[in-house]
Amino acid sequence: MLRVEPRQRDRLIEIARNLTDRIAEAHANGWLGEVQGLQVSLEAARQKLASLDRLARTKTSTGVW
Repeated sequence: MLRVEPRQRDRLIEIARNLTDRIAEAHANGWLGEVQGLQVSLEAARQKLASLDRLARTKTSTGVW
């Protein structure tokens, strides 16, 4: 997995929100295949956010930026 630039965290949050909205739309329209694909993308975005959060905690606790 590629490392995300920490300055792009806000953009990644927006992407996750957009994916959540698209999943709701796909559910409403019965696009089950689309739902599945979007959920995979959303999970990847959440994992990247979690990775950024871990990195920030590590850098904060060690005092290294």
